[in-house]
Amino acid sequence: MAVLSHWIKAFRLRTLPLALSSIGMAGFLAYDHQQFNTTVFMGCVLTTLFLQILSNLANDYGDFMNGADGAHRVGPERAVQSGAISVTEMRSAIGAFSILSLIAGITLLYQVRSLLSVEILAGFLAVGLIAIVAAITYTSGKRPYGYAGLGDISVFIFFGFVAVCGTYFLQSGNITLDVLLPAISCGLLSTAVLNVNNLRDIDSDKLAGKKSIPVRIGPLYGRYYHLLLIASAWLCASIYVLSHYTSLFNFMYLATLPLFVRHLILVFKTKEPRLLDPYLKQLALSTLVFVITYGIGITFF
Repeated sequence: MAVLSHWIKAFRLRTLPLALSSIGMAGFLAYDHQQFNTTVFMGCVLTTLFLQILSNLANDYGDFMNGADGAHRVGPERAVQSGAISVTEMRSAIGAFSILSLIAGITLLYQVRSLLSVEILAGFLAVGLIAIVAAITYTSGKRPYGYAGLGDISVFIFFGFVAVCGTYFLQSGNITLDVLLPAISCGLLSTAVLNVNNLRDIDSDKLAGKKSIPVRIGPLYGRYYHLLLIASAWLCASIYVLSHYTSLFNFMYLATLPLFVRHLILVFKTKEPRLLDPYLKQLALSTLVFVITYGIGITFF
């Protein structure tokens, strides 16, 4: 059996701050609108963490089975690729986290059963099942959608609309259109993290037939696409703040702008794909700090 350290590595803990950023944004918005529910919020956190780990494990398995994680890989060595975790063990873990995600989601819906109609609860259950399937089929199966270049759309939807709007709705029982702006912002920043990953893996993805956005448009335009994602995220977040302005402290999140500017400069300057790897963690953590300062600014001032 694989040792615990190998499983922890396979969980890819550095991706978890990104998942928590979207849930955190929803929590801040709900608190600002006097709708925050601690129990529901923590249920969303747990469900999201299970789904993110499930996605990471399925990605490890799927990329190995489809040839993306071969000897030509330039990123961190993966668990199945290295032999630290067997294919059978990884399949079992994917099944286990699928069940854990489902249990956490059903428990969360049970907590809000008195606030929402049966139809809405059924809708959320369907979204949860779709999220589990999407996490697994991103790189796994006969026709993984990640290999068709649809990963960006999936990340944008699930880290933006589903995570932010869904978490907000489960606490408040309603949704307002302006909440979409911070949701879009989180979705775009999460997509940017995936884009760094795809820029890093552009050569190995080409060999494996994985048609990510950078593979389709090339490394230079892939970087301009990266700039567009981050700039658009900041624009949406700023429009929300300007439309709800109460104090200069609302702009506290601007303190994180140098982090993103530095990140973009480094991504554009770094031409060797394998050297882009540290910028995944950097952008994920920068996004988390952005959400925290953004949330404090709009909530407490």
